[in-house]
Amino acid sequence: MTEASSSHPIVWLHHAGQHLGLVPSLGGSVAAWQIDNPQAAGARIDLWRPWDGATPDLYQLASFAMVPWSNRISGGGFAHAGQFHPMRPNRVGEPYPIHGDGWLQPWLLTQPAPDTLQMQLRSDQFDSNPYEYECVQTFRLVDGGLDQSVQVRHLGAQPLPYGLGLHPWFPRTPGTRITAPVQGVWLCGDDPLPTQHTQHFPPGWDLNRGAAANGGLIDNAYTGWGGTAQIDWPERGLRLTAHMPDFEKDGGTAHHYCLVYRPPQGPAFCFEPITQPIDAFHQAGQPGLRTLAQGEVMVMNVQWRYQPLTE
Repeated sequence: MTEASSSHPIVWLHHAGQHLGLVPSLGGSVAAWQIDNPQAAGARIDLWRPWDGATPDLYQLASFAMVPWSNRISGGGFAHAGQFHPMRPNRVGEPYPIHGDGWLQPWLLTQPAPDTLQMQLRSDQFDSNPYEYECVQTFRLVDGGLDQSVQVRHLGAQPLPYGLGLHPWFPRTPGTRITAPVQGVWLCGDDPLPTQHTQHFPPGWDLNRGAAANGGLIDNAYTGWGGTAQIDWPERGLRLTAHMPDFEKDGGTAHHYCLVYRPPQGPAFCFEPITQPIDAFHQAGQPGLRTLAQGEVMVMNVQWRYQPLTE
C-alpha cells in the first residue's frame, strides 16, 4: 500500500503484526517500523522514531542505509593505491562528507515476496565521488522482528575501499537504556573526528553495563563490538535486540564496530551497526574498510527482534 500524501510516497508492508513503511524516493529510507499494540486494538508502537511524512531532511527519517561508507571522511578525500580521490561535503552544516551517498539518491522498490520489500540503487560517481556501485536493501518481516540486509557490488574498474552501516533512530523514554558488548571507544574533539582510542569509558558511556539513552552528547564509535545489542524501554515493557548473524564469518570483535549518537535534547537517539570507525580512511590500516575489486560484493545483515521486557 502506498501513501501519496507526500512528494515522497511511503510504501507500506504489513506482515506478522508489523508495519514497515519505506520511502524509496527519499534516499531509500525507512519512514516507520511499527508493531501492533497488544493493549490497544488498532494502535501501534514505534520501534524506530517515525518520519512526519513531510520533511525532506534525512535525519528525520526512521532509518537509512550508509553506503559506500559510513560517517565522516576528513582531509578533503582519501588516498588509495597511490591515488587521491577528492570528496566534498554533502550535508549543510557538516564540514566533511558523511554517511556515503546512497542516502542522497532515489532508489527503486520491488516486492519479491509477501513478507519482503527490496530497494535497489545504481550509483555512478554521484556528486563527483569515485564510487560506481549497485546496492540492494532487503527488508523481511518475520515473526517477532525484521531481517535487514544491505549488499553492495563494486562496478568501477579500479578497486576502492568500502564500508556499510545502518542509521536507525530509536524513540527514547526517560528510562531507555542501550546495552552492547564493546571493548573500547574512540574519543573525539568538537568535529567530531576521532583523536584518541581508549578502553576506559567516560562516565555513563560503558555499553557493557548499559548506558542511558538520555544524557550528555555521545557521537562516538565503539570498537570490539560483540555483534549484539539490546534497547530496553521500561515504561513500555519492551525490548528490542540486534544480532549480526554473520558475526564470526565477518571476523568477530576485531572487525565489528558500532556508533552511538545521543543528542542532549530531542525525542530520539541512534545505535548504528557500522563496518568501520569514524574517518577510517585516515586511520592506520584503514580499519574495517574492505577493498572491493570490480564485481566483488560486501554484505551487512542485521536481525532485529522485539519481545516483552521482564524485570
